[in-house]
Amino acid sequence: MQSLFICGTMCSMVKTREIYYEDAYISEFDATVLECTRRDKGGFSVILDATAFFPEQGGQSSDIGVFRMEDGSQIPVSHTSIRDGVISHITDEGIEPGSAVHGIIDWEHRFSNMQQHTGEHIFSGIVNSRFGYDNVGFHLSDSEVTMDYSGPISDEDISRIELATNEAIWQNVAVRCEFPTDEELKDIDYRSKKELSGQIRIVTVEGYDVCACCAPHVLRTGEIGLLKVVGCQNYKGGVRVSILCGKRALDYLSGCQKLVSDLTGFFTTKSSKIMDAVTRQKDEIFELKGRLSESTDKLLKYEMEDLAASSEKDGVFLVRDHALEGNDMRKTANAITERFPGLSGVFAPAEGGGYRYILASGSAGLNAKDLQQRLFETFGAKGGGSPQMVQGSISCDNISEVIKWLEEAKV
Repeated sequence: MQSLFICGTMCSMVKTREIYYEDAYISEFDATVLECTRRDKGGFSVILDATAFFPEQGGQSSDIGVFRMEDGSQIPVSHTSIRDGVISHITDEGIEPGSAVHGIIDWEHRFSNMQQHTGEHIFSGIVNSRFGYDNVGFHLSDSEVTMDYSGPISDEDISRIELATNEAIWQNVAVRCEFPTDEELKDIDYRSKKELSGQIRIVTVEGYDVCACCAPHVLRTGEIGLLKVVGCQNYKGGVRVSILCGKRALDYLSGCQKLVSDLTGFFTTKSSKIMDAVTRQKDEIFELKGRLSESTDKLLKYEMEDLAASSEKDGVFLVRDHALEGNDMRKTANAITERFPGLSGVFAPAEGGGYRYILASGSAGLNAKDLQQRLFETFGAKGGGSPQMVQGSISCDNISEVIKWLEEAKV
């Protein structure tokens, strides 16, 4: 195949026949290539006379799949988009205009999106009927489904809505997708996230929701399987809810079950007692950390007394052989400056290599920031702070050379 194909510009002005509106369950179709152009961002944009690939729109990710050519080869379709009714398919290879293609949608991906989207309609319809809130934001990707509602909802009410949504799923009610006439539309009370113009498609979940929507949906709610709320947070004066439906929900719950099983084994307890075991361990760790901190403070005090007694210098630079938490580094720096009037510091290994450091000024009132600036210029250190105390990081193979330089530079 050639690397670039361009058909007459009139081709791209012809609106693509949207097969997914004729039947959301059509996963294979035949079509003719009208235009193929190279994209600035790489790959090719292929326009067909008809397609069952649903393009990214309305907050939902697009269909993906392949084009099977007449010679049996397959060209992956990684993304689908729409503009002015013309649908573009993104491929890695160009296809000559006039070629016949057999489109094959990734049905698992499509059906998962149908489950998520219809589940969202039921959930949002129940929110609207019970609270009067609008769905002001919607996002459906391959990894998450989020809805933003225009008012607050308590955790207890979220749980009630989740149950009501699943009851609607189990009732296996019909889902209708249709394009009413302008006259028919006047008598339909439907939800919409924005003002719409042109022909409007209405999706009705009988007894639960009527909403304007462009996406494919399941025929009956039972195909959704189940809906699970996996997150809820306050957002812009309302609430953002995250859900999963169908196999995505099952995979999520299976992961949760495995985690619970692993924890029961780790704590050698029943699943109902896991939080008790975690709380006990948390309390024990807190107590041990307190004891360790007291012991560390005592050792640090003895170390500083020995240093002050054995050193005639006005400042010292310590190098620890193990990583220190930020608070422990600061305690060490403060302990040094209580006993040494000049510039002092402490270095400890950093995660990923090199060292973290704190430089501090004692009672003599020297400027630690000046010394750090010279450390930047000589060794490429990074950090910041005040004249009294600075902190940062330095990459070096031999920290003893840095210490020697510091001892000479501060004089």
